[in-house]
Amino acid sequence: MTLVITGTIANFIFEQSSVSPKSISRSRCETDNDSSFIFIPAGEFIFGSDKTERDYAYRISAEAAVKNSTTVAKEERELRQVGWFNGESPRKVIFLPAFCISRNLVTNAEYQSFVQATNHRPPDISESDYQEQGFLVHPYTTVKPYRWNNGKYPSGQAQHPVVLISYEDAIAFAQWKSKQDNYTYRLPTAKEWEKAARGKDGRYFPWGNKWNPNATNWAGSGLNYTNAIATFMKSRSPYGVEDMAGNVFEYTSTLRSQVVRTVSAMKGCSWDDLPGFCRAAYFHTRPIQSRHILFGFRLVRE
Repeated sequence: MTLVITGTIANFIFEQSSVSPKSISRSRCETDNDSSFIFIPAGEFIFGSDKTERDYAYRISAEAAVKNSTTVAKEERELRQVGWFNGESPRKVIFLPAFCISRNLVTNAEYQSFVQATNHRPPDISESDYQEQGFLVHPYTTVKPYRWNNGKYPSGQAQHPVVLISYEDAIAFAQWKSKQDNYTYRLPTAKEWEKAARGKDGRYFPWGNKWNPNATNWAGSGLNYTNAIATFMKSRSPYGVEDMAGNVFEYTSTLRSQVVRTVSAMKGCSWDDLPGFCRAAYFHTRPIQSRHILFGFRLVRE
């Protein structure tokens, strides 16, 4: 799981971005020969969460975490004491210009093309570096199946989202891809990601306001691993963007400079998370140098 942050930090984080988004037309975003990106129209949408939503998030997370109904209240109290969802931005209506976001997460196959073309470091992390990161979540034995060998991704995982990459690796991929055609690519802002995930009506999840345990790859799905992109149809957003709940957390271009490090706002949830973490309004932060089996990314094109 993730570290709690205060509401003050959360509100500040969402005002910072490493990019200046540029509006785009539908005709430039979506072409007859390319359906890999989806046009999100300019307009208002409901951003953030209110107490009702956060109370629901705590409750469904507690219910999913314990098998004995008599211990649900205790589990919920413990979740609330940590304050997992307290740092979310207040629910409000905001406006965003039109943008163009990738239908899918960047896959191992796509990232391998980048590694082979540029000789960029392949996705990986040593045991010592993993231990030094601190937010272990899983033992290093769980990391090993995700490690690349001789510049190649694990067998049979071409269409799984690439993981064990840092924010900086994702930026390098975007810069390389920007040289391949007549578009510029970047990471989405946290606000863009949230709109693409929940649509205009403020729904909690891509499919609606009620948690559906069969809708995505989460801690209770039984997979205990990443899944191939676009496997769970219900985790498709109202706009048609895939995997907007579950599978992996995603880096965004929304950053905050701390005393000794810069962190990225991570959106989405991963295959090991409880239901409340899979809401579009949820986020947490991680240092931009982080490499983890739970972190992936998608792009915006301009």
